[in-house]
Amino acid sequence: MNKVLFPAVFFMFCILLRAQTALGDGAQVSLLTCSPSEEAVFTVYGHTAIRVCDAANGTDVVFNYGIFNFSGGSFVYRFARGRTDYRLEAVRFERFLAEYGMRGSGVTEQRLDLTPAERGRLWDALLINLRPENAVYRYNFFFDNCATRPAEIIRKAVDGEIVYGKEPERETFRRRINRCMRNQPWLVFGCDLALGSPTDRVMTFGETFFLPLMLEAALDSAVVVSADGVGRRLVASKAILLEEAPVAVRKTVVTPLGVALLMLLSLVAVTVAERRRRTYYAAVDGLLFALAGLAGCVLFFLAVASEHPAVWPNWSLAWLHPLHLVGAALTVAKGCGRAAYYYHFINFAALTLMLAGAYFIPEHFNVAFFPLIVCLWMRSGLRARTLY
Repeated sequence: MNKVLFPAVFFMFCILLRAQTALGDGAQVSLLTCSPSEEAVFTVYGHTAIRVCDAANGTDVVFNYGIFNFSGGSFVYRFARGRTDYRLEAVRFERFLAEYGMRGSGVTEQRLDLTPAERGRLWDALLINLRPENAVYRYNFFFDNCATRPAEIIRKAVDGEIVYGKEPERETFRRRINRCMRNQPWLVFGCDLALGSPTDRVMTFGETFFLPLMLEAALDSAVVVSADGVGRRLVASKAILLEEAPVAVRKTVVTPLGVALLMLLSLVAVTVAERRRRTYYAAVDGLLFALAGLAGCVLFFLAVASEHPAVWPNWSLAWLHPLHLVGAALTVAKGCGRAAYYYHFINFAALTLMLAGAYFIPEHFNVAFFPLIVCLWMRSGLRARTLY
């Protein structure tokens, strides 16, 4: 880690020392857009960075707002709490390009048509952001990330208003990110479970900039309109620096829907066996509701304790909640028949209402949720009927 960290820190120190030198007249400022890849969870959305190239001063540097420390054992916990800190890092252009080339991502460069004054303001803003006291920021996936920060810094640097061309189709946050994750059904399942109804709000045009490819498409049609009404294209030219490497998409054999349907069929088989043998397998329901309760604890923690703005309210808590642990305990404990009856009756009634009114719930439910809901609904209904 130190072998990587020391050169990066030293390079940023050199950049800050060079801040006394203004950019030359031939300096170029570009927006770099890296295409998504299937390498990791955080690469499926793509990436954005700003390149500043000034041949006269020997400067060719990329400002990258997407640096984070994944090695810490508390990273997952901090990310779940919405307390993940990212930082701005300045790296040599060759190093940045090599890194994304090894990842298989394509890299597109949009050279911005900026006046010397605008380039100077943008350069100064980047250097201010690069200072140690400013480099770290509280990351927010939808509203403050590696794409929204470059978009905002460009907006503030230009003289005039940036007017965009035809807006894309209006979509919700969830629909757009699910499209990015379409090759990873388990990731889609997890996000659909963890993200609440705010994710089903239709995005404004500016909010689409949290996705690098959406920001790139928007800048292609952007025009800077000055106070006197004169307009100029924001992007002067566009070039592909790296072609995206062809990667065969690995088809997921075990999908959430397949597992959910298998669980439902297994419980139907258990229920049929109980009816034939006139018995009750309490351990089966104990395990089912215990697992649902543990998953509900995680979901409740995400919805209530997290600082993420899109996790509350979450309608999935109506069927997957910590109280299922109580149901599991009442199911396997002896002498709790009456209490178990009340629990399962209430749970059956609540899930009946949810299934009947699912169309009206203001939140998208993953199709794999419904077999799981039916599992809980069926076993609670049968147990309530038996204990009545």
